Amino acid sequence: MLDENGFDLWADGYDRAVGLSDEADSYPFAGYREVLSRICAAVLRKQRPSVLDVGFGTGVLTKRLYDQGCRIYGQDFSAKMLALAQEKMPDAELYREDFTKGLAQPLWRNTYDFVIATYSLHHLADKDKPEFLRAAQELLAEDGMVLIGDVAFRTRAELERCRQEAGDRWDADERYFVYDELAEELPKLRFEKISRCAGLLSLSR
Repeated sequence: MLDENGFDLWADGYDRAVGLSDEADSYPFAGYREVLSRICAAVLRKQRPSVLDVGFGTGVLTKRLYDQGCRIYGQDFSAKMLALAQEKMPDAELYREDFTKGLAQPLWRNTYDFVIATYSLHHLADKDKPEFLRAAQELLAEDGMVLIGDVAFRTRAELERCRQEAGDRWDADERYFVYDELAEELPKLRFEKISRCAGLLSLSR
């Protein structure tokens, strides 16, 4: 698993690496553009919504939303990625903190129309995912929605098939979403399969 320094070193080439994996329809980023497009479309159905992006990286998705007038808040643990994102979105309220240890305290001052996370929350241990999602749910405004696009599977069996297909490319340090297991603790959670290794999870207030 990449730590903060690893993400700092990867920041300049991150978007290119993701794009190449998506174009090749290969693990781990097959379906990446489709995931981002669906989240973007869902958010922009509201007029000037407030959006909290957890693990925003270089701001690929949030920059699109920012340019459409969304009020952007965010948290990431990479100083370099935060700097790149802040340059793109000077009026966004961004915080550098490790989200695996919880959400930054200033973010609790607000409620949000959307809490989004793309390819970031697989850094959470499986046991911590339900608690984190419940916290995000608490921050939602009325009719708000948590939207998570990530390497995600409906069942553990689907994850295992992908792991076997990926072979040596599989990252054993990541903890990918398994919908059936999370749904036991979060009955409102919904799942949409996007590609062989990507899914969109949604959770209403």
